[in-house]
Amino acid sequence: MSGVTLVHGSAADLASIMPVMAGAFDKNFGEAWTEAQCFGVVSMPGSRLVIAHDASVACDDVIGFALARVVVDECELMLLAVAPQSRCAGVGRALLDAVIADARAANAASVFLEMRDGNPAVSLYSTAGFIAVGRRRHYYRGLSGETFDALTYRLALT
Repeated sequence: MSGVTLVHGSAADLASIMPVMAGAFDKNFGEAWTEAQCFGVVSMPGSRLVIAHDASVACDDVIGFALARVVVDECELMLLAVAPQSRCAGVGRALLDAVIADARAANAASVFLEMRDGNPAVSLYSTAGFIAVGRRRHYYRGLSGETFDALTYRLALT
């Protein structure tokens, strides 16, 4: 997507990502995090918040973000969200590439992520080289009580 600017954010930027959080995650699954939950992670050592802005509009809108944390030699991608109107335009891939670059710079050997089975974002991660390494049965519970498996993916960096 042309006009995307990626910046590293901090706890001071959390309010600006919350509209994307609200729009990006399907309310049927309760996967969106609260600002307090995000603050807890951003405040931890090794955490990185990457924010995507739409530089083509005057207000420099936030159109996506990623939240990751490196501990020792492993990076965990905790959240990656793109505003619905900005999907399929390369924003998610740009955010993912930034997380991978940050992980490499921190000498991480791998990047892990977990997501609900059936999440269409699987194609983003698969094309980036992530491979499925685990399944947690009935891990997620939808608002209607239906359960969904959690899938764990890994990208080797070394």
